[in-house]
Amino acid sequence: MKQAALLSRALRFSSFSSFSPLSPVSAACLVLAALTALPALAQQNEAQAREARARGAKGDEAPTLPAVTVQARQVREKVQELPFTVNVLDEAQLEERRLTSLEDVLRGTPGVEVNSWGGVENANVRIRGVGSLYQGSSDDNSVIVNMDGAPVSVGNVGPGTLDVEQVEVLKGPQGTLFGRNSTAGAINIRTRKPQLGRWEGSARGEAGSSRQHLAEGVLNAPLGQQAAARLALRHSGQDYWYRNTLTGRPVSRPRDEALRASLLWQPQAATEVLLRASHHESGRYQNALRLRHGTGRYSDQELTSAHPLDGNFTRTGLYTLQVQHDFSGAQLTSVTSHERNKGFNINMTGREMMRLYMGVDMDMPQVLGYKGDSWNQDLRLSSRPGSRVFWVAGANALRRDSRNLEGRSFSVDADALYGETTWPVGASGLSLTAGLRHTRERKHYQSTQSTPAGVASGSVRERYTTGRAGLGWALSPQTRVYLTWARGHKSGGFSGSDFSDGAGDGSYYRPGRVDSVEAGLKHESADGRLRLDAALFHNRIKDDRMAAFNPATRLTRMVNVDTRSQGLEAQAHWRLGAGLTASGGLTWLRARIASGDVTTPIGVVRNGYRLPDVPRLSALLGLQWQRQLTAFWGLRSPALNARLTLRHVGRRAANVENSFDLGSYRKLDLRVGVSSGAVEVYLWADNLLNARYDLYGYYMGGGLQGGMSARGRSAGVGAVYFF
Repeated sequence: MKQAALLSRALRFSSFSSFSPLSPVSAACLVLAALTALPALAQQNEAQAREARARGAKGDEAPTLPAVTVQARQVREKVQELPFTVNVLDEAQLEERRLTSLEDVLRGTPGVEVNSWGGVENANVRIRGVGSLYQGSSDDNSVIVNMDGAPVSVGNVGPGTLDVEQVEVLKGPQGTLFGRNSTAGAINIRTRKPQLGRWEGSARGEAGSSRQHLAEGVLNAPLGQQAAARLALRHSGQDYWYRNTLTGRPVSRPRDEALRASLLWQPQAATEVLLRASHHESGRYQNALRLRHGTGRYSDQELTSAHPLDGNFTRTGLYTLQVQHDFSGAQLTSVTSHERNKGFNINMTGREMMRLYMGVDMDMPQVLGYKGDSWNQDLRLSSRPGSRVFWVAGANALRRDSRNLEGRSFSVDADALYGETTWPVGASGLSLTAGLRHTRERKHYQSTQSTPAGVASGSVRERYTTGRAGLGWALSPQTRVYLTWARGHKSGGFSGSDFSDGAGDGSYYRPGRVDSVEAGLKHESADGRLRLDAALFHNRIKDDRMAAFNPATRLTRMVNVDTRSQGLEAQAHWRLGAGLTASGGLTWLRARIASGDVTTPIGVVRNGYRLPDVPRLSALLGLQWQRQLTAFWGLRSPALNARLTLRHVGRRAANVENSFDLGSYRKLDLRVGVSSGAVEVYLWADNLLNARYDLYGYYMGGGLQGGMSARGRSAGVGAVYFF
């Protein structure tokens, strides 16, 4: 009967409005075939394309660190001029560290924590200890992801870094310019736009242990003098890192497929129109609750499943239209976007866990499904890049609808006016920053599933103001200090979890508020070989929330909780000479519950308890070595490019009740490549220390611990050709 009910649910969900899937294998073959036919056409521009695209593959060492510019405030600025902390990863770092998903990027950023249940559709992200204690829905997040000016769901951290120019992790409340639910920060992603007047592209392939493989192609094509198009495709896959004991084979074979197409039209030098369409699909990722022993080890035989586990998928489509016009003293930008997402997943509780928890010798599947649509319009007028006075003012409108397999639907309408400026005060080196955003929201919730109180539904309206104020001082041309206060807002909502197959009672939970203070220093040496940033911060969070699931009633209720976090951060980049470059970051953080005791179905959350998933110390250390080599094997001007990355994450609480801890770990990654001309061949090794760290932890009561471990050691080979 249970299996029949699951099949009925799956068929019902498949009748949702269709979402045309990508055919990655055939598409990738067509693109790669086109790429192999283009070198003759592209030879006339090979030197120019190689110089622009080979990036870290070439061996010539620049005498200084490259300048870093960001669009963290919607206008291109030097990162040293911002009154808050930003971690920046360019496309060379993304490739050399093999960060193929946004989740990989966030896990590799000190001060950022990701709790993902083994899949890509339900991640809970925290920055500096700010974020939901236990996430209840896709709308219950504290970090917004902005891709090419369009907001996308942070729960979908699977979208790859395909053909991405830069990823910017903005820390601290970003409510002024990025709006709702950015109380912890924002992730700003910029993809590469088409280039006028030249052919260029690349083809990449990788193969490794556990059937890991990747195929990728990028093509830029001019369309006359005023237009250009760009196409990027990626297909990747692997075996899952634990096996089904009934079959002796991997539980599943996940794969990711991504496509992005863009069209640029520039009718005149001051005007450009940019249309982008992207599609990402992740399939066969297995969310699992496995038995975790008190030693932190997992049993090799706990996932014993007679259910087919290859039906899981997450699909996301994003379509944006950006129109930009430069006036003599200002820049007008309009961004219109539409996002569609759909997912179906079976979360599996292993047989060994079920024997101990419920006394039954069976695995327990939990069927989850959802779909959603969102539309966003942003219109702003801003200063030109490089202006002495920074300013931006705009209006935003958002509409989002979502529903899940359990019959719960949710909608939000929001509109806002916003503006921010940084104004120099004479020639003293002082500057003042002030920003303000006023937002109106209307929310509606309805559940067709009956609860003890009947069918749940409700509507609510909110008005709130967020903003930022700061003081900066240029001590010298190389050194700046700043003090910034920011307020962020996280919208209220209705109880009932997207990630549970139990009903929600529809009760309203209060909106959250964050007040944050950050004092920082940004320094760049006179010779341009050293860049150092440091910051102290303190966050006061009022009415954050956690989802409390009651197994007896199968109801999920959202509970409001106050928290506090404070700490310090430092990051540095240093060109050592002899081809060596060192980089690193460190976050020391203390994050605690700051409200009265709260009783949940599995324990009491007490004042002073540590926040879950938040380590006291997290750090990243990277070492890159670039060197020109003596010619060998007939290679022309070969060059070496090696990068070693060490990530440390300290011990942290597994859950908000502090029932048990997740151990600290160190993850070591290596990539060594040799390039010649437009070709690079490289070896990679991931998790060299074979750290079996926890992706998450869950307490079932009675001393029973669950969770899931990450992949162990793996290695492979890759090659890339730029033309």
